[in-house]
Amino acid sequence: MRILITNDDGINAPGLEVAHQIATEIAGPDGEVWTVAPAFEQSGVGHCISYTHPMMIAKLDRRRYAAEGSPADCVLAALYDVLQGAKPDLVLSGVNRGNNAAENTLYSGTIGGAMEAALQGIPAIALSQFLGPETDGLADPFEAARVHGPGVVRALVEKGLWDRDADYRLFYNVNFPPYPAAQVKGVKVTAQGFRRDTAFSVEPHQSPSGRKFLWIKGGPQHSPTLPGTDAAANLEGYVSVTPMRADLTAHDRLADLEALLA
Repeated sequence: MRILITNDDGINAPGLEVAHQIATEIAGPDGEVWTVAPAFEQSGVGHCISYTHPMMIAKLDRRRYAAEGSPADCVLAALYDVLQGAKPDLVLSGVNRGNNAAENTLYSGTIGGAMEAALQGIPAIALSQFLGPETDGLADPFEAARVHGPGVVRALVEKGLWDRDADYRLFYNVNFPPYPAAQVKGVKVTAQGFRRDTAFSVEPHQSPSGRKFLWIKGGPQHSPTLPGTDAAANLEGYVSVTPMRADLTAHDRLADLEALLA
């Protein structure tokens, strides 16, 4: 089995090493694990691609490359340059440092990497480690993902729905809960949630030169979402698995809108 891994935290991020460990176990002794990851952190870039400027790519080691671009760029670089058209059987994006549940999903470069793989017709899974007070004191904050990741990925590879003939193929968003591995209660299939009392915003700061700069800031991450959704399951100690598509159409509103505009 040939597996490609990427992320949005950058080529030197500790979560990428966790993803490599998971991929190595899934690929098996006769498999291949390839890494093409951003040279620098790309958190929050979503499904961005570097459409208007070129990117440099560098080989760092055997099957390990860094590209000056987004996670989606890295997937494209891997498919059409590094792997020379020999498509991988699976793409793993992550393991992200921090959750990509609820509205975070829409901003996430980790999700963007998996989404691009799905658009290219390749099974893809985004992996993220929810962090919190229970993980702060751990020697390995990624412990839950490291221990439970192989089992979750293997289950999706062997039993998951992939809709291989669909125009917009399924991909999966997996979030590991903010607890030590021994406290993980299991796996729940969830919908994408929404944190109703928080949102991204900006915070102004003045530089020493007197100029005003704005920092993007997130809201509280431990606000629960509705039951049956990703962040709620994570905060209860479960790994959340959310099937996703790149199709943004609100299919449930098509008929109503057509009637209104008739």
